Amino acid sequence: MADYDAIVIGAGCGGLTAGALLAHQGRKVLVLEQNERIGGCCSTFERDGFRFDVGASIVEVLKPMELVFQKLGTTLQKEVDLIPCDPIMSIVARDGSRITYPLSVEETGRIIAEISPEDGRRWHDFVAFMRELTAVALDTFFVEPADTLGDLLSMAQKNPRLLKFLPVFLASYQDIIQRYFKSEKILATMGYQSLYFGYPPALVPGAFAMVPYSEHEGVYYPRGGMIQIPAALQRCGERAGMEVRLNSEVTRVLVHERRAEGVVLADGTQITARLVISNINARTLYCKLIGEEVLPGLTRTGIRSYKYSKAVPMIYVGVDYMPPLASHHSFIAVTPEGVNDYWFNAVERGRLPDEPIGLICWPSHSDPSLAPAGHHVLNLIPEGFYHLAGTDWDAEKPHFVERTLDYLSRSVVPGLKEHVKVVDCATPLDFERRLRLPEGAIYAFQQDLPAMAVFRPAARSKSIRGLYLTGSSTHPGGGVPTTIASGYIAANLIEKYE
Repeated sequence: MADYDAIVIGAGCGGLTAGALLAHQGRKVLVLEQNERIGGCCSTFERDGFRFDVGASIVEVLKPMELVFQKLGTTLQKEVDLIPCDPIMSIVARDGSRITYPLSVEETGRIIAEISPEDGRRWHDFVAFMRELTAVALDTFFVEPADTLGDLLSMAQKNPRLLKFLPVFLASYQDIIQRYFKSEKILATMGYQSLYFGYPPALVPGAFAMVPYSEHEGVYYPRGGMIQIPAALQRCGERAGMEVRLNSEVTRVLVHERRAEGVVLADGTQITARLVISNINARTLYCKLIGEEVLPGLTRTGIRSYKYSKAVPMIYVGVDYMPPLASHHSFIAVTPEGVNDYWFNAVERGRLPDEPIGLICWPSHSDPSLAPAGHHVLNLIPEGFYHLAGTDWDAEKPHFVERTLDYLSRSVVPGLKEHVKVVDCATPLDFERRLRLPEGAIYAFQQDLPAMAVFRPAARSKSIRGLYLTGSSTHPGGGVPTTIASGYIAANLIEKYE
């Protein structure tokens, strides 16, 4: 008899979601986490009285999360104290001028119209189109499996409006944004968001252009830090008997006659199970923990073909003043063409730009308890990448931090450098070492059209029976709500087939 009904590898949001739901199905579940805390990139740590989020900085698109907590017999709102963020975004130009968008769609349209009356009129057309696309995506793409072409047909049958938006998936983010907006100043408020999906506007599928609208449906920050979301999933799972073990690295998946039968830990301990659910990078899973010799030839070729997603550095800063910012999130204004230029001339050449683009998160704006009285927390995310030409991140880190603080202090966050009390940095190389993210890939694999939905590694493994996947590696991709959705999808598949 197996030790457990199901073993989950990795206590990220996808793994904890699947584990909690399986426990509520009445299964004996063990979640194994190689780190000293849960959550992966959606976690929080303390340094000298300041609480910093490891990676993820807000949550939006709540429907997948609400569905999960409903199946767990509770509600998201009961389990996590979500603080609404309004305004939702401040866009800061390099000269220090800024545009701040509120939650209100109508008020945002008024601000856009003051800059460009034509774009102000088109904003309302954009909102109408993207509101419907968002509703359709949440009803299908975010909650249904996409392992086969049959699954995609099932989505279309469930909500035929999905076919209406097929051309949007075949267009680029840039195509869609520039279809509605012409003012360079307005485009500079909507170009950067394509990098949320790991690609520049010229390469991101057009459906993701819903984000400049979808943020207006609500942006939230969990009181106490981002770790409160995985902590709530763990708490709900443990109520049904789910067990979580930290500092327990899995080094091998036991496979017999192409069926997963358990795992081996770094200390040699073997634990058996009827099912194995992986929340780690699928390439690591198949090539290292299972072994390519076990896999069919087509699977080996396919898994090797995936390119790792973008990586980013995070600079964690505790300051002793009120930073001159207007919202939880700010980013440096950059047009779609500017983001494309960064990608093709910086990322692909391995050369960090002298003037970075990126995101500035001010969590203590929403939750002052994250910092000592009179102090604040900033998470700086200047865009970066794993492969650096002529150097590496160990050598580059101190210079990168210094340059970033100098640059932001000159215009975007005046006075920043003079008020720093605590500073730390996690580079893509640090994320690779600490969180076992190959090449620091925060979304596992790139999220262009050839690596989406049915083209992504299947949630129900096609080559190993009893093996299921959650997390950024599988559909619907990287991000907090999407990885939680992946756990929901995997648990539903297990309930159906096992």
